Amino acid sequence: STTFHYGGERITIPIKERDGVDALCAPRRTVLDPVLADAAAAAGAEVVHGQSVVDLLRDPQSRVRGATIRGADGGVIDVGADLVIGADGARSRVARLVEAPLDYTVAHTSASVYGYWRGLTFEGFQWFYCVNAGVGSIPTNDGETCVFVSLPQSRFESGRNRGLELLYHEALREVSHELAGSVAESDGPGKLRAFAGTPGFLRRATGPGWALVGDAGYFRDPITAHGITDALREAEFLARAVARGRDAALADYQARRDERVRGLLDVTDRIASFEWELEEVKTHHRTLSKEMSAQLEAQHALGQDGTASTSSSSSSPE
Repeated sequence: STTFHYGGERITIPIKERDGVDALCAPRRTVLDPVLADAAAAAGAEVVHGQSVVDLLRDPQSRVRGATIRGADGGVIDVGADLVIGADGARSRVARLVEAPLDYTVAHTSASVYGYWRGLTFEGFQWFYCVNAGVGSIPTNDGETCVFVSLPQSRFESGRNRGLELLYHEALREVSHELAGSVAESDGPGKLRAFAGTPGFLRRATGPGWALVGDAGYFRDPITAHGITDALREAEFLARAVARGRDAALADYQARRDERVRGLLDVTDRIASFEWELEEVKTHHRTLSKEMSAQLEAQHALGQDGTASTSSSSSSPE
């Protein structure tokens, strides 16, 4: 289940089985990345590690035709390709090399401090909100739970000089004494991690011989989670467009992507702003739920030709 706490109000949403999936999963990247790499290799991809893109190859018409790759030993090789896909994060080098513009941006960003704890007494996914802060717990693999603190960026910047631990535990106590107490009794992380925040955006996703996917093409604030879900969904849509094998199919992918995710990006921005009272953020979460349901429906409607309907279905925390 997922439970939302708004001050003293508690709303629990049961996770209903659908399409053989009966639970939310939040594996760490140390588990997920090898699974994806193994699946790619099993599908026929050549998977290499320790390599980085340093430049792109272009033909006389300026179409991308491959990449220059630097290995761990410092040597470089040119690799030809009909299509180069950048799945290299919000600060994508591929995006910089093709000068992909930001087509849409939002104004707000939150900051996060998080760590992985063992022996936490909480079960399920818990999200706690008060004015000017949010905290939560996300169970992951190996008996660990990610406990995070989300703050307005201004509060993070003014408080980080006092130390991440002080800022983290101060916010936990402020928002949820229960979660703060459970953390205090648990085996904690060797080091807390912090993300200072990046404003969300939609970046131009395709061009002659190139495409962007994941955070390279579309990034939203992590305060609403499900970033890996976004990335895997859009990878599926892009793969279907690539299989159709035409520039027009890639352009259509981008247009439909923008239509799919714009509402999700906008409501995430409103939540990340922290410019709300508790009743307002409850409304934002209802909108968020509807937008996430629409993403799921779009993926279920995915046709063999790589297209999908964009109709939404309604769900909410109430």
